[in-house]
Amino acid sequence: MTPFTFARAADAAEAVRLGGQPQAKYLGGGTNLVDLMRETLERPSSLVDVTGLSSAIEARSDGGLLIGAAAKNTAVAEHRTVRTRYPMLSRAILAGASAQIRNMATVGGNLLQRTRCTYFYDDDGSRCNKRNPGQGCDALDGFNRIHAILGASPACVATNPSDMCVALAALGAVVHLRSAHGERTLPLTDLHRLPEDHPEIETMLEPGELITAVELPALPFAARSTYRKVRDRASYAFALVSVAAALKLEGDTVTDVRLALGGVAPKPWRAWKAEAALKGRPATAESFRVAAEIELADARPLRDNAFKVELAKRMIAAVLGELMEIAP
Repeated sequence: MTPFTFARAADAAEAVRLGGQPQAKYLGGGTNLVDLMRETLERPSSLVDVTGLSSAIEARSDGGLLIGAAAKNTAVAEHRTVRTRYPMLSRAILAGASAQIRNMATVGGNLLQRTRCTYFYDDDGSRCNKRNPGQGCDALDGFNRIHAILGASPACVATNPSDMCVALAALGAVVHLRSAHGERTLPLTDLHRLPEDHPEIETMLEPGELITAVELPALPFAARSTYRKVRDRASYAFALVSVAAALKLEGDTVTDVRLALGGVAPKPWRAWKAEAALKGRPATAESFRVAAEIELADARPLRDNAFKVELAKRMIAAVLGELMEIAP
């Protein structure tokens, strides 16, 4: 075991002060970090307990919603406003992990959970650039059924495991951050980095920077939204492909749409191209399929995961078709 110190922060200011130490890590529910420490993939010299941060879920004056970073996943999924105004988020959270883990996991921690690539976890027998930069990526020629088809690089093909982040990406969520230099906000879609040549750098966070809240914008048509996840078993499994979608119609025309994919990329994948292709178009099965084809045109499947391309196309079309049946 690697020795470490432990401190419990009373508020964000104290957390940032303690988290500024070299090799410090923030600890929320510990549902991912503790596993990584047990496997010696993370070796922090100090842990800063940030469960004392805000866990409030508060309505904003502009109609949005502010969720404290320490809010438990279960509390968010069960919150009445989330269920009625942002149902895709509630369904995404409930599709992830187990009830016991959701009861412990925090919103801030969920945003920063690391990949579940088996080669990343196999410290003794596999090469992984994310774990040891410059070592190589055994997933490229290994068993890569669960790996990325979009946004990957020759250095890394691991996927982001979060269900919640897929819904947050589709909703246009904004992440509130605090560091020794002050406070700032960042769109959720910009929080995670694509691997390129440095897969070990996974987010845009500065050293010691802390997530304090997640803001959901006012998005009335998100009431007509959902989340669908395809996985190998009915529960406690990561997505092969998932889709978060919201649809706004005027008559039979798509006037606005939000789409994001999970299980296909190193970050929650906002389907910007599909959204652009759908706006102003008829809400038909043909239009949905064309938009899906456009979004997946840049897919680069590996030996074992080419099925994800067609699966993602069919899921996009099916989920949008399902939303057609939901009353606005």
